[in-house]
Amino acid sequence: MDNQFFAVLARMKYIARWALMRNTRTETVWEHSYEVVILAHALARLQNSRFGGAVDVEKCVLLAAYHDAPEIFTGDMPTPVKYDNPAIREAYKQVESLSAQRLLAMLPEDLKESYRPLLLPGEEWPEEQRIVKAADKLSALIKCVEEMGQGNREFAAARKTLEQAVRDMHLPAADCFLAEFLPAYELTLDEIGKG
Repeated sequence: MDNQFFAVLARMKYIARWALMRNTRTETVWEHSYEVVILAHALARLQNSRFGGAVDVEKCVLLAAYHDAPEIFTGDMPTPVKYDNPAIREAYKQVESLSAQRLLAMLPEDLKESYRPLLLPGEEWPEEQRIVKAADKLSALIKCVEEMGQGNREFAAARKTLEQAVRDMHLPAADCFLAEFLPAYELTLDEIGKG
């Protein structure tokens, strides 16, 4: 049997996010994952350079790259459904875990242990996971900013909720990103670079 892991991962480009919301532009899990990689890298660098952190930047980037890989088999569960009640949330965690295990099974034996902590992160990298969680929320917030910039008010409540969720993390690098970098996402192409 051919090793299918990477071919299956590539299917993330077909999985749409924000299924319950009207979108001006569809975002895929593949696109979102790349943005989370970029943001996790930035947050890790900010945390270390400006706030005295000791975050492993490479681990942040790798965790970010695979953070939504289980959605290949589960799809992107809308947040209002996923977090509606504790029973649904716990059941979804179990489904995600089974999905990650299914992905791991597609790897050859000599690679499985290298990918296990990326697909099934435990407690061993708490600060790196915190950075990735913040990057994930920032990516969703950026989507809201972009949609609202196109006149789509559908994302107004989500924007407020996500911005508050990022602030509630009390992560200096994320607060820095909100203050210094997020405003530029509201600029038009003509406005970028004129500051």
